[in-house]
Amino acid sequence: MEIERKFLVKDHSFMEEAFDAKHIVQGYICSDAERSVRVRIRGEKGFLTIKSASDERGWSRYEFEQPVALNEARELMKLCLPGRIDKTRYYVKVGNNTWEVDVFHGENEGLTVAEIELDSESEVFELPQWIEKEVSGDPRYYNSMLASHPCSTW
Repeated sequence: MEIERKFLVKDHSFMEEAFDAKHIVQGYICSDAERSVRVRIRGEKGFLTIKSASDERGWSRYEFEQPVALNEARELMKLCLPGRIDKTRYYVKVGNNTWEVDVFHGENEGLTVAEIELDSESEVFELPQWIEKEVSGDPRYYNSMLASHPCSTW
């Protein structure tokens, strides 16, 4: 079970705190209201991920992820629906948690979203000063939605 909260980022001051960054390209073999099947290439590694629909708040859902060989991920990418996610993910330690901050490129250029994965929905975490507002339950900010309906079309 994945428990995740998602926030818009107001500025790029987080970059000064980032301890790592990876380029990510991902596509969707299947994406509907009940499930998504994603192919991701992060750096030089491939992954296949299946996710269920989120709960009513948009915080929790089932996630199954497996590494796949890079060449297999490239082949699977050819099976994906139109639209891709292209982003750089920055990893930022804040308090006891690591935030993943995605700076989008391409048709989602200008969008920056931060995510934090939690052990429980009641876990208390420190909100960094570069956070603007929470968008966890807003489907427009789901990567699967951004692939087919990029923010440049809003």
